[in-house]
This record gives sequence, C-alpha cells and structure tokens, in this order.
Amino acid sequence: MDDDTMADNPSATGRSSSQNFKVVLLGEGCVGKTSLVLRYTEDKFNDKHVSTLQASFVKKKLNLNGRRINLAIWDTAGQERFHALGPIYYRMSNGAILVYDITDEDSFQKVKNWIKELKKMLGSEICLVIAGNKIDLEKDRTVSVEDAENYARSVGAVHFHTSAKINSGIEEIFLNLCYLMIEKADKQKADHLVSLNRSGSTRRTIIIDDEDVPSTEGSSRWCCSN
Repeated sequence: MDDDTMADNPSATGRSSSQNFKVVLLGEGCVGKTSLVLRYTEDKFNDKHVSTLQASFVKKKLNLNGRRINLAIWDTAGQERFHALGPIYYRMSNGAILVYDITDEDSFQKVKNWIKELKKMLGSEICLVIAGNKIDLEKDRTVSVEDAENYARSVGAVHFHTSAKINSGIEEIFLNLCYLMIEKADKQKADHLVSLNRSGSTRRTIIIDDEDVPSTEGSSRWCCSN
C-alpha cells in the first residue's frame, strides 16, 4: 500500500508519526536482488541482467494499519570484489533480505556466510528474511525447499519463495519484513520504557526537617537521593 492508498484512508494517516526503516538486500551476483527491488518499487521486470556496482538506493512509502512507514532499500553488489564493502551498507539496518537462486546451490551456501556476518555485526537487532528466488525456473531447482526452510528456522529467519519475472512473493516478502521490523521496534520501545520506570522507581527523595536534625550550623533543610 502506497501514498495513493493513504490518501483514500484519511483516518489512517494521523494516528502515529512515520517510522523509518533501513532494509538491505544481500546475496551473490545474478541471484536477482535488483530485479526484486525493481518489481517491488516500480512493478517492472528487465530481462537483461545489469550488475549492480557497489550499491543502489531507493525509497518506498507504505501505510500499514495506520502507520506511515518509510523504507530505505539498499541493493548491494553481489560480485566477490565488492564483498568487503558490505558492512558499509548494512550497518544500522533494521532488516535484511538474503537472496539466493534456487537453481544455484552455491548462492544458497553464500547466504549462510552473509547471515553469520550480519549476526556478528548486528546481533539480534536485525530482522532477517530469506528469498529463494527464480521459482519460475522450478524445473531446474538444486536447493531443496525443505533444506532452505529448515535453515531459515535455525537462524530465526523467515523463508519466502519469489520470482521477479512472474511477480510472485515480492509484495509478501517486503510486507512481512515490515511487520517484523515494526514488532521489533515496538518491543525495543516497550523495553526502554520499562527500564526507565524501573530506574525511576529506585530513586526516592528523603526530606529531613530541621527539627529532626541535631543542632548544627549550616543549612537547616537537606535531602538525599538514591
């Protein structure tokens, strides 16, 4: 749902301020990362492969249950020579889409390396989804659905089956990632408020009137906090 949809639902636009999320796509070259982004943001598909050099950046606005969401989507290069630049683009990310080609077993194994790197750098702060892309080439599949989904569960990720060519699973993967990021942000906010309340409850102020204090020179009224 985009800004045009928001305009048709005025009651949804004023309920809360907008939330900004950074999403990064990672995976080997030729797995279809750019095609996924192009299909999602512009509903287009290009049969000719064009390699992403370093990274490209697009924005997408959504309205989800009355929440205005601003997505900053980073499409990174998959070529080996650009791998060292990965941390520059995925740091501070709220979510990551790990893409592999279902007809290329090596691309699936490389996803495992990316996830290890993400968890090392960002811990549990980032929401992970895995896209088994090019399901229009199902007859050439080399990565079993069972293996892919079992692996996704083992690392706390959600697995999706996608194809930019036939426009399958694209909307679902981005929407589900948005909901995961919203849930994560809400939990972090709630935990922060609980922490503030707990720290506030341990502080108390004791006021001692001068009639309770032995007669000495100086201030007749003092307090201490702990």
